[in-house]
Amino acid sequence: MKLLTLLQAKPPVLSTDNSWILILAAIALLVGIFLLIIFFSFVRLWIQSLLTGAKISLLDLVGMKLRNVDYGLIVRQKIALVQAGVRITTQELESHFLARGNVSKTASAVIAAHKANLELPWKTAAAIDLAGRDILDAVRTSVNPKVIDCPDPGKGRSYLDAVCRNGIQLRARARVTVRTKLERLVGGATEETIIARVGEGIVKAIGGAEDHRQVLANPNLISQTVLHNSLDASTAFEIVSIDIADIEVGENIGAKLQGEQAAADLRVAQAEAEKRRAAAVALEQEMSAAVQENRAKVVLAESEVPLAIATAFREGKLGIMEYYQMKNVQADTNMRLNIAGLSPESQGGNSRQ
Repeated sequence: MKLLTLLQAKPPVLSTDNSWILILAAIALLVGIFLLIIFFSFVRLWIQSLLTGAKISLLDLVGMKLRNVDYGLIVRQKIALVQAGVRITTQELESHFLARGNVSKTASAVIAAHKANLELPWKTAAAIDLAGRDILDAVRTSVNPKVIDCPDPGKGRSYLDAVCRNGIQLRARARVTVRTKLERLVGGATEETIIARVGEGIVKAIGGAEDHRQVLANPNLISQTVLHNSLDASTAFEIVSIDIADIEVGENIGAKLQGEQAAADLRVAQAEAEKRRAAAVALEQEMSAAVQENRAKVVLAESEVPLAIATAFREGKLGIMEYYQMKNVQADTNMRLNIAGLSPESQGGNSRQ
């Protein structure tokens, strides 16, 4: 009976005040759980930054998480920078990350430059990194100069060809030691410009030598001449030294060019002589034609002589004795020509009238 009485009894009704208390307690519990999750998610990085002097608060870590920033990378790089003695803010690191820069490489470059007593502010390093240059390699090259071959063997050429004033060809190969100038890295020319300028300077130096033996005896003349031309202007590098690694004698270009010029002059002279010969042959043909024309005229004129003689006979202007005297003179003339070895036809005469 007692059990039935308890089952039929109504459950106690909660008051309105108790309901609000439960709701607030549930909210407080959720907030506490959220704070615990945040705390345990960032506590290790926060403690590291606190102990190393990086000074990154929990709110900064939460903000980076919400902005989809790799907060672990930012914390580690700032700790490294602070421990190296570089002053930098968390916002600068975060901004470089959001600009899709390489934070770790840029931080390593700034630390290396700081340890080597090189002036490299974070903004300059970030700008170089965002420009696409390898900032860490640039710092390494600034500390430890590198050697560039001139000409570049990768371009298919092993030697630079130049000709001295005496016409002898020299083939040279140089090694250029360069050091990166960090302040000129943004906007400065690359290694290809250095190679081109050094190659031009070597060719100019060899071309200005009076005798190739002077260059062979003292290759340092080339290096000194090239170094004094300020070839590293407007480039990202500073030329430390230029060393002639190899030099050898090539062809006698002067003699070869003179031979080719002489052959060309000979061909021109032959062409002019052939032109004059052709003109002489043409003139000879014209004169032969004129001679034949004049002979034809003589023959034509001689053909009229018998007619004139006949007319003179009819008119009584020429006697028979006079005619025979003329024939005797003609015969005597032909005889003298034959004795002299001359043909009567060549003299324009005709023995038979």
